Amino acid sequence: MIEILTSGVALGVHVPGLLLADRLREQGGTANVSVLERLMPAETLATTARSKQAFHRDFRVALAGQKLARNAAVSTDEPAVCRLFQSWQERGVSRFVVFSGFWLSLVERYVTQYGAVPVDVCHVDSVQSPSFDKAGTTSLPVRHVWLADADRLRIPCSIPVSREPAVPWSRRDQRLLVHGGGWGMGTYRERAAELSESGFSLDVVAYEDQDLAGEGVRYFMIDPSWHPWLDNGYPPFGEVLPGRTPVYHQRRGHHGSFDLCRQALATVSKPGGGTLLDSLWSATPAVLLEPFGAHEQRNADLWIELGFGISFEQWQQKDFAVEVLEELHQALLAAEVADYSQALL
Repeated sequence: MIEILTSGVALGVHVPGLLLADRLREQGGTANVSVLERLMPAETLATTARSKQAFHRDFRVALAGQKLARNAAVSTDEPAVCRLFQSWQERGVSRFVVFSGFWLSLVERYVTQYGAVPVDVCHVDSVQSPSFDKAGTTSLPVRHVWLADADRLRIPCSIPVSREPAVPWSRRDQRLLVHGGGWGMGTYRERAAELSESGFSLDVVAYEDQDLAGEGVRYFMIDPSWHPWLDNGYPPFGEVLPGRTPVYHQRRGHHGSFDLCRQALATVSKPGGGTLLDSLWSATPAVLLEPFGAHEQRNADLWIELGFGISFEQWQQKDFAVEVLEELHQALLAAEVADYSQALL
């Protein structure tokens, strides 16, 4: 039994964990996903939800909040932690895969109480992300797994989002997918307006009703009432049409926005680890916006160096030429990457 430890603070951490669990199960393995926030009291979760809205509405607030964030493990409820430890013991967990550094102190406690269990630290970003920085050093003999490596300019392994082949360039929708990651952060709304004015048709992932504005734009949303700590499904996702109540579908196998990414000419977003994962497995170029911290800047630098992406400003200087995107698409198609899920079985 492989226990996958994620956090609902960022879908770019949580969704890769869900994908890994699905890829393992498809190959006959057993896996379970635990979300850190399920160990927290209701008042803490309410604060997290309020922060999400504030970070979406003002990227400066998000950047400041990232610097002030503390180790989330200190907010866990002790009885909930004890129940989880008992569950791990009863289910015979044989390996932990840690996607958020905030889990490490809890795993340390568990192995002290119940005995050693192998631990993989899976880095979705190309350098160590803030949760591992804030968690500090660990006494655990962990194995580090990198889904992207900025220091060595390579992709050591990855988690397939889908095993379907990439959509051929000639069959792509003539649209761009524009979003702000799981919390809808960054400058994507301003860039969407510029791209629309330049004649592109857009699919935009909105995060609240006040985001819905613009001609020639299809809007999609994650169900605002859903949070990663509610269930182990992917974010319920659906198109938002004027005058109609949105219908959200919880897709199986991978997240719903990936279906849009597979069909797009490019995905336009801040350079989060989840965005890189989607770009790689759809062979869809990434047009990279302002990063959410130094780790995302390293993600952007890596994707540009590998020929998989381009900064918004560089593409703008090339008059938003679609031919530039096709070159990046071809480079993504040629990438050969090991499957991390296969190495776990």
